[in-house]
Amino acid sequence: MANHASAKKRSRQNKVRNLVNSQYLSKFRTALNKFNISLEAKNEEEIQKSFTAVNSIMAKAVKKGIFKKEYISRKLSSLSKQISKK
Repeated sequence: MANHASAKKRSRQNKVRNLVNSQYLSKFRTALNKFNISLEAKNEEEIQKSFTAVNSIMAKAVKKGIFKKEYISRKLSSLSKQISKK
């Protein structure tokens, strides 16, 4: 347990940041699962909607510093390749 005031504050900050980051991660995973389901269903309209949603969530996560830009670029590229294959 932290003994100094600054260490206690840092601990509180880490808990809040961890909560926020896990929420973004959960949103991302949910959107990705919806995208994969729409790919399997081969519904063009749903695929585009879910791809846009995933793109938006990823961009916000990069802006917040949760994901790195390179990871998001690679992920979006692979998702768009999946769309073109279907």
